[in-house]
Amino acid sequence: MCNNEETSNCISEILNVILVLQQNACPNSCLDSCDRPVLGGGPNCLICNTRPIQIYTCGSNGTALSMPTAKDPVVGGTTSSVFRVEKVDNNCCTCRVLEDNPDTTSLNPYVATNSFFTINLSCVCLIRCLSDTYVECV
Repeated sequence: MCNNEETSNCISEILNVILVLQQNACPNSCLDSCDRPVLGGGPNCLICNTRPIQIYTCGSNGTALSMPTAKDPVVGGTTSSVFRVEKVDNNCCTCRVLEDNPDTTSLNPYVATNSFFTINLSCVCLIRCLSDTYVECV
């Protein structure tokens, strides 16, 4: 069941931090947690612009939310459970769906799609942050 209390939502606060960090990408690194103060660079990335996340909704039984990778999905089309925070507005978050990079020689694990969704953060019980990375065209 979703939490209807909108006064304080730790998920919303963390997603706001991620959004600010992505907007002000910095190559320094600190603690390896979702709300660490800067986007880190890594061995494969000098400057990161994205902190990819996975979202778990209340009652999902441990299964990450998965969304279509195409704006106009076809039946049986590709989905992904990796997202980029694009906007946080009170208790709602708009995310871009990221998909695995088809270029296996690339150092960047994800590519941006034109697929977006907005989620009510009262229904989110967990987010999982993946390694900071660079995503082109965001």
